[in-house]
Amino acid sequence: MRNTDRAWRDGEGPGHLDLGFQQRITSSPCLEEGTCCIPGPSSSQGEFCSQGVREGLIVGFIRSMCQTAQSFCDSPGEKGGATPPALLLLLSRLCLDYETATISYILTLTDEQFLVQDQSPVTPVSTLCAEARETARRLLTHYVKVQGLVISQMLRKSVETRDWLSTLEPRNVRAVMKRVVEDTTAIDVQVGLLYEEGVRKAQSSDSSKRTFSVYSSSRQQGRYAPSYTPSAPMDTNLLSNIQKLFSERIDVFSPVEFNKVSVLTGIIKISLKTLLECVRLRTFGRFGLQQVQVDCHFLQLYLWRFVADEELVHLLLDEVVASAALRCPDPVPMEPSVVEVICERG
Repeated sequence: MRNTDRAWRDGEGPGHLDLGFQQRITSSPCLEEGTCCIPGPSSSQGEFCSQGVREGLIVGFIRSMCQTAQSFCDSPGEKGGATPPALLLLLSRLCLDYETATISYILTLTDEQFLVQDQSPVTPVSTLCAEARETARRLLTHYVKVQGLVISQMLRKSVETRDWLSTLEPRNVRAVMKRVVEDTTAIDVQVGLLYEEGVRKAQSSDSSKRTFSVYSSSRQQGRYAPSYTPSAPMDTNLLSNIQKLFSERIDVFSPVEFNKVSVLTGIIKISLKTLLECVRLRTFGRFGLQQVQVDCHFLQLYLWRFVADEELVHLLLDEVVASAALRCPDPVPMEPSVVEVICERG
């Protein structure tokens, strides 16, 4: 490591490192011309180069690296703890870089230096690249699940440990919601160091101005809550079934792409879906419902900018507030202007 650091300090770039790698392979004592430890005709030497060096050493190393990296996606053993999320992210980026450039370069260099014959039965570059890419995908997907579950546990605990029937009139955003936004922002920075931004749908002009009533979206008001007031009883079974149809359209564990937007979208989907499921298991008083309104509006103010499609955040948070209203004996929503003031102050 000290030699590498000194090389960089002396102005030697990655080309010198590649040259050093090449020199180390070709100058190995047992592989120098005339000193090969495999005696016999050239066919034996060719087999040694193709099967011993290329397949046994280089290909074996690449596959061992992929297998070791994938092992971090498994459940922690009895002696080891959970894998740090940052390690999963780094290994994912490493395997993706191997797939895009490193594997092809190393195998081409090996074939040139050791004169590996074309007719030798060797592992194709495309096969190794596919294995490395699949490893990178598994690691990144596991990273999304781990980070999503960390935030989900905070949200679950905050819902399950609160007496929502006796909650006082909300005056502030709950601290856990601020923590969710802070952690999501930190994840966004972490992923952005290793992966490109990705593609987002065009955002609407009022993305940061929406407020949540009992049914805040025009889609919900127009389709299945057109005349909802505390004095107008609803068909709660029908409303619950329609809500379920909307929420089931969201695939929480959809495939993760190699970009920051896709990663953050996956984490936020897991987190908000957990919040929705927890709300569905509680009963809320009037002020408990209003606190949910405030919390959801605060999340909406910040989380929409991290995802590929802001409507995803709107839909899930709408479902959270609507579910809380269904489980409230006296569902009197807070005025949107008051919600905005509380969130701005928070």
